[in-house]
Amino acid sequence: MAQFFVIHPENPQPRLIRQAAEIIQNGGVIVYPTDSCYALGCGLGDKTPLDRIRAIRGMDEDHPLTLVCRDLAEISIYAKVDNRQFRLLKANTPGIYTFILEATREVPKRLQHPKRKTIGLRVPNHPIAQALLAELDGPLLSTTLQLPGDDQPLNDPYEMRDLLERQVDLVMDGGYGDVDASTIIDLSGEVPVLIRRGKGDIQPFGLEE
Repeated sequence: MAQFFVIHPENPQPRLIRQAAEIIQNGGVIVYPTDSCYALGCGLGDKTPLDRIRAIRGMDEDHPLTLVCRDLAEISIYAKVDNRQFRLLKANTPGIYTFILEATREVPKRLQHPKRKTIGLRVPNHPIAQALLAELDGPLLSTTLQLPGDDQPLNDPYEMRDLLERQVDLVMDGGYGDVDASTIIDLSGEVPVLIRRGKGDIQPFGLEE
């Protein structure tokens, strides 16, 4: 049975954030809010919670997940970032973007794109997510909370609890969420490429609507 924490969306209670981090560190799967929509998250090291997330989403092993990081410094641990990429990341993080970059050796091979050796990374601009990442002192492996057959992500934490109470360990209720996912931009090549149009503005990357 999943735990259910009602967390203040602007001033998250430190006690609840610590408990959420402990659940993740013990191999748990959580639901948490971001500045786009709610997401499923787990720790980076253990494959078992990753398999649980894939089962909830109905995804095969080739479907990429995102590393959600605290800041640009943490991104640089897991991705190779040149000067051009750094300028774009610095100007647009934290924010509602997921960036595709070349992975470093810190990223387990099972999480990289099998052919291109890339990884999706994100720095959310949300107090709950940021507090959780700070408490973990490391990234979350994450994906949008959208169930198989649904045409948009879940946004009601009480519905999330009803649907997932036996599949996740914790639902972090930060209020109703958006139904728009992050915009995904591939920065691994010579020019930015739009992969998914989501909530973020694409003009800062030289892309047109």
